[in-house]
Amino acid sequence: MNGQREIFEAGGVLVRDGRIESVGFVDEASVPENAEIIDAGGKVVMPGLINTHVHLSQQLGRGLGDDVDLLTWLHERTWPYERSLTAEDNHVSSLACCLEMIRSGVTCFAEPGGQHVDTMGRAVEQAGIRGILARSTMDCGEGIPEHARESADDCIARQVEHMDRWHGAANGRIRVWLGLRTIFNNSDELILKSRELADARGVGMHMHVAEVKEEIDFAKADRGLPTVEHLGRIGALGPNLLAVHTVWITPKEMDLFRLHDVKVSHCPGAAMKVLGFAPVPEMLQRGICVSIGTDGAPCNNRMDMFDEMYLTAMIHKGRTLDPTAVPAQSVLEMGTVNGARATLWEDGIGSLEPGKAADLIMVDMHSHPGSMPVHDAVANLVYAMRSSCVESVMCDGNWVMRDRKVLTMDEEAVLNEAQQRADAVRKRAGIELPQRFPIRRR
Repeated sequence: MNGQREIFEAGGVLVRDGRIESVGFVDEASVPENAEIIDAGGKVVMPGLINTHVHLSQQLGRGLGDDVDLLTWLHERTWPYERSLTAEDNHVSSLACCLEMIRSGVTCFAEPGGQHVDTMGRAVEQAGIRGILARSTMDCGEGIPEHARESADDCIARQVEHMDRWHGAANGRIRVWLGLRTIFNNSDELILKSRELADARGVGMHMHVAEVKEEIDFAKADRGLPTVEHLGRIGALGPNLLAVHTVWITPKEMDLFRLHDVKVSHCPGAAMKVLGFAPVPEMLQRGICVSIGTDGAPCNNRMDMFDEMYLTAMIHKGRTLDPTAVPAQSVLEMGTVNGARATLWEDGIGSLEPGKAADLIMVDMHSHPGSMPVHDAVANLVYAMRSSCVESVMCDGNWVMRDRKVLTMDEEAVLNEAQQRADAVRKRAGIELPQRFPIRRR
C-alpha cells in the first residue's frame, strides 16, 4: 500500500525498534545476526487495518438495538444503556472491543466518544493497539436527562482534561480528539468551540453527520439548512473533521467536503441496518477521502473490518448496478491508507514503507476453504477472506497476536466478565427485549 501500490512476491519486511527499516526485497546483509526471522510463506503481510468509527463503550450492548428504528434505538436502548454503564463496565467493554478488533486485523481505531475516557485509555494501553479516544459531548436536544446536560464550556473543559491526561500516552499509541455526537445534540456554540480547540491542539473532530433523514429535517427546521450546508456556513468544515455515515448528503454537500478536505467514515453494516446507502462511489470520484468503520456493537453487531470491506465492495455495485463500482483495490485503500489520512496519522501508519511504524498483519491465504484458491490476492482479501484468516498482528513493532493467540490480555477472562457485566447493565437500564420465540426452561 505504498505510493506505487506495489506487491512484492517472496518479499520481506525488516522491523527494528518499532519501525519499518526496509520493505520489499530486503538485503540480507542488512539483517542483524540476532534478528527473529519469520517465515510467512503462503501468507500476505500487509498494513494493519484502521477502523475509523467504533464505539468501545457499546460492546456490552451487542444485541440491544436490533430491528428497531434509529430514534427508538437511541432513546430507548442506547442512551439508557450508556447511562447505566459504570467506569469499570466501560473498561471491560473496551477490552472486549479491542479483543475483537485485534482478531480481525485492526491495529488502529477512532472512537467517537464515550463517557469514561480514562477507562478506555487504560484498556487501549493494555490491548497494545492504537486508539483515538473522545468524549461523547451533548449540550442540547431532546432525550438527555437533566442531570446529564452540560454547557458548551463544560463539554470543552472535560475534553481538555482528557487531552492533557491521555494524548500521546502509551508511547504515542493513544491520541485524544474532540467528540461531537450529532447536530441534534450539539449547539453551534459547542461545534465552533470544538473546532477552535481542535485547530489549536492539532487534533481532529469526530461527528455523526447526515446520518438519517430525520436529522436533515431537523437541521433545516432548527438551523435553516441541511446538516453539511449548515456546518459549512458556520465554518465548521475542515481537513480535521471526520464525518461519519454521511448517508443523506447531496451532491452540493459532497462538493463542500471536497473543497474543505473533510474526511468520511463509511460504516456499511450499520448503515444498511437502518440508515440507508451512503453515496460512496460519488464521493470517491470527487477525490474525497473515504475510510471504513464498523460502528458499535448495538447497531452493527460485528466489529470485523473484513466483513465491512466485503460489504463496501458489494452494496455499491448493487445500488448503482455497476460491477466496477468501488473495486477491491479501492476498498483495500479505504481500509488502510485512507484510514490513516482520516485519522490524521498518514505520516506514521497505513502503509508498509521505511520509516513508518511497524503496524502490520499476517493473513493466512490458505487457512479457510472459502478463501481458496488464490488467483488475485487483492480480490481475495476483499471478497473471500474472513477475520479468522488473520494469523498474527503487530502494532508499533510489538506482537499483540501471534499464531491466533492474543498476547496482551486473557481472552477467556475478558469475555466471561463481559457477559456478566452486560447482563447487569441491561437490568439496571430497564431494557426489555421482545421475546422472539417462546423459551422453555426446566
